[in-house]
Amino acid sequence: MLTLTAGEATLLLAPEIGGSIVQWRRGGRAMMRPTAPEVLAQARAENNARLLASYPLVPFSNRVAGRRFTWQGVTHTLPERFGGFAIHGVGWLRAWTVAAHTASTARLELVHAPSADWPFAFRAWQEFTLTADALAIGIGMENTDSQPAPAGFGLHPFFPRSPAATLQFSAQSVWRNGRPGQIPSERIALPPEWDYRAGMRVGAHFVDNGFAGWDGRARLAYPDLGYALTIAADPVFGHAVVYVPDGKDFFAVEPVSHMNDALNRMDSEPDHGVLVLAPGEARGGRTVFAVEALA
Repeated sequence: MLTLTAGEATLLLAPEIGGSIVQWRRGGRAMMRPTAPEVLAQARAENNARLLASYPLVPFSNRVAGRRFTWQGVTHTLPERFGGFAIHGVGWLRAWTVAAHTASTARLELVHAPSADWPFAFRAWQEFTLTADALAIGIGMENTDSQPAPAGFGLHPFFPRSPAATLQFSAQSVWRNGRPGQIPSERIALPPEWDYRAGMRVGAHFVDNGFAGWDGRARLAYPDLGYALTIAADPVFGHAVVYVPDGKDFFAVEPVSHMNDALNRMDSEPDHGVLVLAPGEARGGRTVFAVEALA
């Protein structure tokens, strides 16, 4: 485990558990979903980064329909993960290496060789920079394969809910999911229950959907707790996945580079977001989570 500090802020990383964040605290308050000691022990025993505060999404985000996709005439079948899906890539399943760190910064790296989990070689990185009032996370990947390969990346942070918490962000459209599988079935204009442009109380409606045409900005306000958290993501993150489950004490706002099931939408959706990297080519992006006090 690796601890970063900056003023009253601390960031605890678990490189060996999917290169994940265990907790981010500022002045004793959890800025991301807190991880209880027994949950951390379970995550370590099960190698389950999904139990922690945040984990990386690489080389793809969210679900792949039927666990299959075709690339350059070859159909690849990916392993089943939770719920019977191929989901969230391989980064959250692997131990990452600490390539460099200071008291307030860290760089983690992952080298992947072709396998049943993902058929193309790549090198991924995460860069964490902690300040007293913000956390910046850079993530990206380099194609180390001998052929061009599809690529994608993103972050999966969980945030604590409170009775008065609100979420605000802008997007151009949203994908309605089909069942079974929660795979995008129809792009629609933002319905009132999923239109967060003016801000909406978290938990007012169930959400587990991908939003297209995201402008890279979001604001989480906790007026009952006296602070707000703003998210500012680089343009490569043109999509956002929002997950607001019923009856839970957390929710997720995920900056991602492509739509859900993008590997199967490259011929049908012009804004699918999949990056095609030539051998030796690298792409990445940065997201800043900044804390502000509310009067």
